[in-house]
Amino acid sequence: MTGKSEASAAIEIREVFFHYDERQILKDVNLTIRPYDSVCIVGPNGGGKTTLIKLIIGLLKPDSGTISIYGKRPDEAHQLIGYVPQYAQYDRQFPISVQEVVCMGRLGSSFTGRYSKRDKEKTLAALNEVGLADMVNRSFSALSGGQRQRVLIARALASGGEILILDEPTANIDRESETHFFDLLRELNRRMTILMVTHDVGFASSFFTRIACVNREVIIHPTSEMTGRLIRDMYGGDLQMIRHDHSCSNGGHTRG
Repeated sequence: MTGKSEASAAIEIREVFFHYDERQILKDVNLTIRPYDSVCIVGPNGGGKTTLIKLIIGLLKPDSGTISIYGKRPDEAHQLIGYVPQYAQYDRQFPISVQEVVCMGRLGSSFTGRYSKRDKEKTLAALNEVGLADMVNRSFSALSGGQRQRVLIARALASGGEILILDEPTANIDRESETHFFDLLRELNRRMTILMVTHDVGFASSFFTRIACVNREVIIHPTSEMTGRLIRDMYGGDLQMIRHDHSCSNGGHTRG
């Protein structure tokens, strides 16, 4: 853990409003994510989850309010964030290797048109961390859904960021792969802040310490408070609540 990370919030959102055309998407959002937090984002379709992520990573700007990443504006903090999108758009016929996919995570690191020795070392280190170092030359399209997801995480890790943001990363993998996925997140959470969007709150509850419920506003709940009834009452029926044992417990809930 770095002194820098100990000193400030990983993500600080204050009084943020955002709308598309005439439709208000987010209203007076206040949220603090501490270094090495593990926070799950849930909410109904259209409630603002994806918009919130886009604001954090700097793809959108708020109408008002502030967002900071370790004290920097999102557009100044790209190197601090590794992002894993919900869907990886790629042509299955395109002959791209696992190593080449992960190397893309180095494009923002003063890229000069050719990958350096350091870029390749970082790529191999990231693949080793997700347990795929032996597949470095394998075709990306030949991998299983769970393996592809780990490659995309490796790509995010290769950027060298301190925050890992994932959007519905378990949507296209089976339960066994999902179990291995959360084992990997536990290891990564020892050195990174983790923020993840999901619909499967119950399975995620075995890992996350807090859950951010997004429906125009954002309310934070300790994992231990989340029940199927609470989710249905607040956010409708489009979230899954499958009960699993978990060791996370906190008291009370807060708006940020």
